[in-house]
Amino acid sequence: MSADPPAPPVTLDRESETPLAVQLADALRSAAADGRLRSGDRLPSTRALATRLNVSRTVTSAAYEQLHAEGWIAGKHGSGTYITTAPPGSLPESTPRPKRGAAAQTLIDFTPGTPWAGGIDRAAWRRAWRAAADAPPLMRPERAGLPEYREVIAEHLLRHRGLRVGGEDETVLATSGTSSAVSELAFAVLGPGATVAIEEPGYQRAAAAMTAAGLNVIQAPVDVEGFRVDSVPAGVKAVYCSPAHQYPLGGRMPAGRRVELVERARRDGFLVIEDDYDGELRYDVAPLPLLAALAPDVVVHLGTTSKILTPTLGTGWMVAPPAVVSAILEFRDRTGIGPAIAGQRVLIEYARNGDLGRHLRRLRRELSERRWLVVDALREAGFEVLGDDAGAHVVIPLSSARAERDVRVKAEEFGARIDGLTRHHAGRPRWHGIALGYAACSRDELNSVLPQLIDLLKQADRA
Repeated sequence: MSADPPAPPVTLDRESETPLAVQLADALRSAAADGRLRSGDRLPSTRALATRLNVSRTVTSAAYEQLHAEGWIAGKHGSGTYITTAPPGSLPESTPRPKRGAAAQTLIDFTPGTPWAGGIDRAAWRRAWRAAADAPPLMRPERAGLPEYREVIAEHLLRHRGLRVGGEDETVLATSGTSSAVSELAFAVLGPGATVAIEEPGYQRAAAAMTAAGLNVIQAPVDVEGFRVDSVPAGVKAVYCSPAHQYPLGGRMPAGRRVELVERARRDGFLVIEDDYDGELRYDVAPLPLLAALAPDVVVHLGTTSKILTPTLGTGWMVAPPAVVSAILEFRDRTGIGPAIAGQRVLIEYARNGDLGRHLRRLRRELSERRWLVVDALREAGFEVLGDDAGAHVVIPLSSARAERDVRVKAEEFGARIDGLTRHHAGRPRWHGIALGYAACSRDELNSVLPQLIDLLKQADRA
């Protein structure tokens, strides 16, 4: 192999609350997106880059793993790691260019996890921000989060998730979102060297946060019903799963499996991290008990407003056993890291006059109608559809990575950005298919793109 290329345009802020691996991944992703790094550029090895940036190799490896999972970089045996995604307007000749008239710069977003931001009542949203701005500045940090915010979350969990927790005590903690909460758990509770089992395929950003904190992350295979308890090896300190709507396959963990998981957690002495990222979005299925309701002594429950409002609000929550809560608060005191107050104030005001409840009712009604539109069209065309009981995306299995890639690339030709299952694996992909989100687009865009997408899926199915 030739000598390592020059260091990429990266600056790390060691005073920042953001983990170094996340900063590095963000910097490389931005450089690839704006053209400072171009498709085909070779990156330094993880060892060489760690030396140049004066960080551990764990940091550079975690950043590369995250970018590989997202499809920004790829490794070529014997020749190194390369940028694989071109910035807008500078596609390499080998990349199919959008047809004339297609949205080359702004693709319609059909990726899972993106919320229905267009459905937020703008007047209510402005009212909440104005009221939040009227609050006097705090003279000291609220390490657990604003008491009023925790009360709102306690009410939200009881009303929409059937989980009864105390709002006044510190069993409910404010967080900056799921990834931030996972990072806090990794540093404050689990500690470097601890072994954690995470779903495969699964939420790779959580895996990257754990790896950046020095955890040993083991991939635990899932099936169509979600996390498999028998895939958890002995000796783990925690298990990370999304039982309400497994990400990305959409499986719903059966009641028996939930009981089996928490019983094993008690027996073997590990924590269960329950990611309830879109648990409010249920349709014609009866709610199953949250893991936190079954076993509050061994379950850490994580939630977020990212999927029901907007990720830019930067608000989430954690419900955890007392020992975990104490460790998190001690970590926040020691490091000065903690959730921002602004987003908490906005959510307090948005909930105060019932606007949050009204939004959730509109959201469920709208997404339920879209879900039927998508599922009926796909099944009428003869396709298997997974994950339609809840959430805001469905999965259409395909036979190979090539079929998945062909559908994604051709969809971009007519202006649609869709997601595949391959990038949600840390190891060799076991599942292939399309993960189709139906929240971020408009109803008209969904109606327009769905027939074209079905045609692409039929072509891929015949290939």
